[in-house]
Amino acid sequence: MRDLLILGNGVHACEMVEIIERYNQKNEYRFLGFVARKPDDKGLLGYPVFGLEDLDGPLRHALLIPDNTFELEVKQRFSDRVITLIDPSCFVSRTARIGRGTVLFPHCYVGLNAVVGDFVFCLSGCIINHDVIIEEGSILASGVSLAGHVNIKREVYLGQASTVKQYLSVGEKSLVGMGAVVVRDVEPKTVVVGNPARILKKLEDLGH
Repeated sequence: MRDLLILGNGVHACEMVEIIERYNQKNEYRFLGFVARKPDDKGLLGYPVFGLEDLDGPLRHALLIPDNTFELEVKQRFSDRVITLIDPSCFVSRTARIGRGTVLFPHCYVGLNAVVGDFVFCLSGCIINHDVIIEEGSILASGVSLAGHVNIKREVYLGQASTVKQYLSVGEKSLVGMGAVVVRDVEPKTVVVGNPARILKKLEDLGH
């Protein structure tokens, strides 16, 4: 039995505990608790909250599942220890590829030949249709719908119930607002909102 921690301690990390319980029906893992930037003596859900420094010390052999709170660089630091978490209610095509450290919340759909990269975080009810590519570190809020052949670049955030039309690309580190309907390509570091989605601002104009 391998020791297992959640890398993060936000609200979604708490929800992930129940997903781990369903995922771990064969008792392959022993869940130890959470990892935050600093230890927390109060704990969380009855489990301890360790500090990042503990991962290089007494917990150096524990496996990790990252939530959506830590930066991609922190997750990559521990990439040799992360595992993927997929709720049993999800449908994942046998032709799809799911990266390491990726989390799929309940009732997600991953279609034919889809590629979901490393450290992608998908909340409940996301639809990732055939031939979609989602690159490393992107986050999908609840109810996101991606039509076929969509390409989501690195570290994109897709807001709740947003939709992207087929054959489109959303550029690196862009943000798609809640409920937005994307009908044309989105350039990198761009915030788009509305239906049809329009540019709200360029993140690089703000020094990001």
